[in-house]
Amino acid sequence: MARSRSISKWEWLLIIGIFIAISLTEYIFAYLDVRIGIVLALFTALGIYFVISVKEMSVQVVDSAECLALVPIYILFTSSLPWFFLNQAYLLPCVYAAIIGLCFYYIYEKKLSFEELGFKKEKFLKYALLGIVIAVPFGTIEYFILGIAPAFPTFSFGHLFRDFVYMIFFVALGEELLFRALIQRSLSHAFGTTIGLVSASFMFAVMHLTWRSTPELVFVFFGGLVLGYLYYKTGSLTAPIVVHGIGNTVLVGVLPYTFSF
Repeated sequence: MARSRSISKWEWLLIIGIFIAISLTEYIFAYLDVRIGIVLALFTALGIYFVISVKEMSVQVVDSAECLALVPIYILFTSSLPWFFLNQAYLLPCVYAAIIGLCFYYIYEKKLSFEELGFKKEKFLKYALLGIVIAVPFGTIEYFILGIAPAFPTFSFGHLFRDFVYMIFFVALGEELLFRALIQRSLSHAFGTTIGLVSASFMFAVMHLTWRSTPELVFVFFGGLVLGYLYYKTGSLTAPIVVHGIGNTVLVGVLPYTFSF
């Protein structure tokens, strides 16, 4: 996917500045002070919209900036809404439902079709099977990086099914829609395929700073490259969603009951 025209230095500076601002925000949020991180997320989102409203830029760069603005809004959604009143069992789907809703609203406003974003029926089974093959080693590697503790005293198929539904239809759908279908796609249109793939994977890793694990950040970055490459080569979200969702299910719903640290 080649970019449509040369990008001015101001457009480059804007996108680089957004990446720096989001990275700093997430670092402060994860390591220093949640309250300051929330404030920075708010001002980062407002700053992005202010700049693109007063500075003339290409449509592709504006689209990229608007997609990246969804990330600090993501931070605000997951940290500052009154989730405390929810039963913890429903927290994950509620948070990701909000993120999915945010992405869908952006899609509606931009008049994008779901098919062009990667929701396709063609070769669905083939891509789903490909995703399963990749997902199992991915989930296993990540488990040995993080050493996730069992969420329940004993394994049950009911809990496994719940984890599967949560991870496929909320976590994987929400994050792949945001990071691959919106951010990677828009950055690739503006700056070229390679920059789009690498920068979206970098942002994907930044959003995992909350794990406070350097090996996890490295794994998530390279995992993002694999997910992004699958999205680029297939033009479909099926394989990335399956890899992400099944991998996470293995990570939290299977291996913690098989191994113990």
